[in-house]
Amino acid sequence: MKPGSLFLVAAVACAYFGLSAAAPQQTGSAQEWRQTERTDAVRGAYTRYSLAGKFLKTPPGDVTSRPSLVVDCGAYNRSGKPKFVRGTLVVGDPLKIDWVEPEEIHGISYFPKVSVVYRLDEGKQDKEDWSPTTDKTAATFSKGSLEKMLRARTVEITAEDARGSQVAMEFDMPNGAVVEQGCDVDYKK
Repeated sequence: MKPGSLFLVAAVACAYFGLSAAAPQQTGSAQEWRQTERTDAVRGAYTRYSLAGKFLKTPPGDVTSRPSLVVDCGAYNRSGKPKFVRGTLVVGDPLKIDWVEPEEIHGISYFPKVSVVYRLDEGKQDKEDWSPTTDKTAATFSKGSLEKMLRARTVEITAEDARGSQVAMEFDMPNGAVVEQGCDVDYKK
């Protein structure tokens, strides 16, 4: 056998056996807030933090995306300090909209709300009404709700979709320091 052919056979054999003995891929990585810098014409530059979750009760139909918590924070105020702008639960499936009577009525007006139940670390359930987004596939939450969620290790959120089926989601909450610093929220209260 020629030395060149022997070298080629040895290289192919090493590559074949080397790949089959490679370390297995990690299937689960630690959850963390993903940070992206964004810009739009109205707000200017702002920071978006997003955290992917998982469905415990998947909505019926074709939902290909995972639920996520999205938090927008910007420094477009007079102080220049970063501030919480909006928190959004993105479901990807149209949510059930309830029309809620305001506490003080000025004319005839009702507000669209999404009834949400969330549980922090297997504790008691909190029920809140969150505002739906224009496409009704997400709902926005307050800074106070975000602060509660950041203190937890797991957050389980349940809402109803437009067909009345329950949609349950779970989020494994990582350290909230990055969101606290970027949004001026206090998760350690």
